[in-house]
Amino acid sequence: MQKVDVAIIGCGPAGLSAAINVQARNRTLLLVGPRICSQSLHKAHQVNNYLGFYNLSGEELLQQFLKHAQSAGIEVKHHSITAVYPLGDSFQLQLRDEVVEAKTVIIATGVAAGKRLPGEDNYLGRGVSYCATCDAMFFRDKTVAVSSDSAEHEDEVKLLTEIAAKVYFLPQYESTLQLPANVELLAGQKIRQLTGSAMLEELELTDGSKLKVDGVFLLKEQYPLTQIIPGLELEDKHIKVDLQMATNIPGVFACGDVVGRPYQVAKAVGQGQVAALSAVAYLDSKAKA
Repeated sequence: MQKVDVAIIGCGPAGLSAAINVQARNRTLLLVGPRICSQSLHKAHQVNNYLGFYNLSGEELLQQFLKHAQSAGIEVKHHSITAVYPLGDSFQLQLRDEVVEAKTVIIATGVAAGKRLPGEDNYLGRGVSYCATCDAMFFRDKTVAVSSDSAEHEDEVKLLTEIAAKVYFLPQYESTLQLPANVELLAGQKIRQLTGSAMLEELELTDGSKLKVDGVFLLKEQYPLTQIIPGLELEDKHIKVDLQMATNIPGVFACGDVVGRPYQVAKAVGQGQVAALSAVAYLDSKAKA
């Protein structure tokens, strides 16, 4: 059985940041994640709000992160973890074809989106966005639609109203948001499908009407991948952590999107470092006990 100091579950920005910092502290680690380490970065047309990297696609930024990790000698194991069991002072991770024992665990599994709309995948990076904070500037003085599943996205809706010339707002809840004159409220309407040619051009709604748009923001509910260790305490559907990224289970830390909004690369990278340093400090405290 392989034994490591730290097992990191997830190889997106948070997981890779955690791995680099664990490695820098000369601790043994296991880094496990899917073949596409970050679906959200993989699909992002451009990322312009991560310091030091400008005008890169999300995939290009992700490849830079992976290259950094690989240059440090870190290997990503592209396996799924079927279970994690507390085992006294350590944890047992069941991978597809092996079992690994870890003294600490860092969860960086991110979030998963809900059901996709017809045509949605065709226009990723070509009119479809999931993050107004990230992409609103690309639609300055243009016409956009925004479909929002929850009032928690209303700050992003407000941002779009300040940048776009025209906004069609399709709240999928009872919204009391005060809307400026450039917003047309389409309460009760849903997007049926997305169409266009090289770029997104039109949305068909459930009542059969069509909207000519330059872009659409699908502010969907995201589903944190939290059910990996029994007994984890949640808060607002995310893993609850303290400022050290520690969960309610001693030796288990979490970071990135799985611990809550905002779902941003810079936040994930910073939290990954904090989780790594906290995990190392935890190991040091156990060694002195």
